[in-house]
Amino acid sequence: MDTVLTNARLVLDDAVVAGTITLRDGRILAIDAGRATTPAAIDCDGDFIAPGLIDLHTDALEGHFVPRPKVFWPDARAAALAHDGQTVASGITTVFDAICAGGFDQAKAERRELFGTMLDAVEQGAPLFRADHKVHLRCEMTDPNVLDLVEPTLARPSLAFASLMDHTPGARQWRNVETLRNFLLGIGKDAGEAEREIGERTARGRANVARNMPPLVEMLASTSLVRASHDDTTEAHVAEAQAAGCTISEFPTTREAALAARAADLATIGGAPNVVRGGSHSGGVAMGALAQEGLVDALASDYVPASLLQAATRLHTVDGMALPQAIALVTRNPAQMAGLADRGRLEAGLRADVVRFRIVEGTPVVRQVLAEGERVF
Repeated sequence: MDTVLTNARLVLDDAVVAGTITLRDGRILAIDAGRATTPAAIDCDGDFIAPGLIDLHTDALEGHFVPRPKVFWPDARAAALAHDGQTVASGITTVFDAICAGGFDQAKAERRELFGTMLDAVEQGAPLFRADHKVHLRCEMTDPNVLDLVEPTLARPSLAFASLMDHTPGARQWRNVETLRNFLLGIGKDAGEAEREIGERTARGRANVARNMPPLVEMLASTSLVRASHDDTTEAHVAEAQAAGCTISEFPTTREAALAARAADLATIGGAPNVVRGGSHSGGVAMGALAQEGLVDALASDYVPASLLQAATRLHTVDGMALPQAIALVTRNPAQMAGLADRGRLEAGLRADVVRFRIVEGTPVVRQVLAEGERVF
């Protein structure tokens, strides 16, 4: 049977129109103006209907495997399914689960132990998942063993995206060492411990990145993976990313880097939590301001899945961005960046991935989510 959603405000490429959307056999069959007359039509009561959201980078999967420091959830399938439930409840129908190849300090050492387990959970959970899950491989170049972790992973069918990461103190996200120092003090380290960790991480990180980056770039160049740089801060970082074959600059930390990415024809991903909060938690540039300048091509949820729709809504209701333009940052644009031509827009023939929502005093409320025409929330 067809699924007919009527009396809805359809978020199209360049307009929001009142009308009806019909879904059949996992695809969008038709988009029509006005109300449907069929008795089986679902009255959406004026809610918005947008394409299912596409999240190119979320760290949320790891939080279900390690819900508290040193606490490892014993059932990997259950952890992955809990993450999937959170994903679709946020209106996301395609998600790139960011899994770390390596860790940048001792506190993240458990990532090496979880690496294979999380990859297996994403692949084995596919028949049970409601969203379409793909793997975003976060290649932590400060880890001495990153090459050994990445190489065997490249043959996995779930792998679709890779990013080059450098968390060396004094560089990129942690370019302001004082911000890192305050962060370490805030998680319980005393002043002496913080200084020792900063010193050790700085020396270790610089050496490992210099050694790991050339062979890692060569390794990734032999694949068809979408590649991104991470936390670009300077024009030199963007040039380095371009030379490494990256097509995306992910989470630039300065306006300078965002401008350089635009000039180099690299697409830019901004953090949705940054938009929702009005700024970065680590001292980076405000993504909302960059988005208004046209310097952000897509948003990713990073560490809060619900932030994706919230950020698009805030750009519309608070910053005055047209709703189709704001929604494109979390649907059409990320689909294009990832090479997913079958989704990300409300158009006949594309996948029937849709999210129905309303905005209540500035807050988006997800009412219904369909993935390939099947209701999943």
